Amino acid sequence: MNHPSPPALRIVEAMDADEHAGNLTNWQQCYDQTTAGVFHGLLEELQLPGMQVFRESTSQGMRQSCCVWPDALWFGLPYSAQATRINGRTVAPNSVLVRPGDCEFELITPADYTIFGIVVRQDTLHDAAQRLGYVIDWERLRSAELVHASPAARQQCLHTLSALLQPPEHSAAADTTQQAAQHRALQALLPLLDTSVVDPAVRGSFARRQRVVAKARDYLLAHHDQALTVPDLCQQLFVSRRTLQYCFEDVLGMTPVQYLRILRLNGARRDLRNNPARAVGDVAADWSFWHFSQFSSDYRKLFGHSPSADAHGALH
Repeated sequence: MNHPSPPALRIVEAMDADEHAGNLTNWQQCYDQTTAGVFHGLLEELQLPGMQVFRESTSQGMRQSCCVWPDALWFGLPYSAQATRINGRTVAPNSVLVRPGDCEFELITPADYTIFGIVVRQDTLHDAAQRLGYVIDWERLRSAELVHASPAARQQCLHTLSALLQPPEHSAAADTTQQAAQHRALQALLPLLDTSVVDPAVRGSFARRQRVVAKARDYLLAHHDQALTVPDLCQQLFVSRRTLQYCFEDVLGMTPVQYLRILRLNGARRDLRNNPARAVGDVAADWSFWHFSQFSSDYRKLFGHSPSADAHGALH
């Protein structure tokens, strides 16, 4: 007799932010490290028939560009006390982050951060809501970024997800089938999705600040081999220095100068790891670092080791 197979827990560690970003199954992601120190990431992931459940932990602050698989909805429950930003908006306690599949979004997360995630096929979630008697405004939910949940319901959901992600030898539900695990996760998620507390759309003024930051990022990436300054950006974007500063601090929680440095250092690191045959000095120049000793010093401060160590490590 064939018995239904239990869910298989996948645990993956990484010592590089980009490597860690690529470990989450069926996501398209790019991570930039924003705080100084050696990176360590841990992913605990459970694949179920119509959904994915995971816990992600990162030792350093991150700017994350994320995109979930199509025809799905992602729900994020930050476990850490420090603030998260989604598309520039600061996440209040007891909030649940929401984004549809095939739609890029940005997270800014602090150091020593943990978030629980659920990605569920929309038809799976719709069927479960009908079966369990929940009435949900689907159009409103798909366009939301934040849902404010009751503390008790959110805590119960975290407790359920944590139990599902326990290694089999430590789990009281080691013999749970995939269908039963999915049912438990959906039962914990659906009480959070009361559409009466879906966060309203962003104000027009904040949306404009988001656009300024996005245009600045696109320009910086397109001209990363040029020694761009804040006045250069202001001229290209037709904004004052004060406006640019305010936009970056409000949306990303950092200054344009800080962001420019972080973007360039992460870009250089990505190139070193992806193109180990290239000379470190050439990669540095491609990201407009013209003083090699300063580049090495800044690189070591942010990532905890030298650029040559990354280039060498990519070979193995």
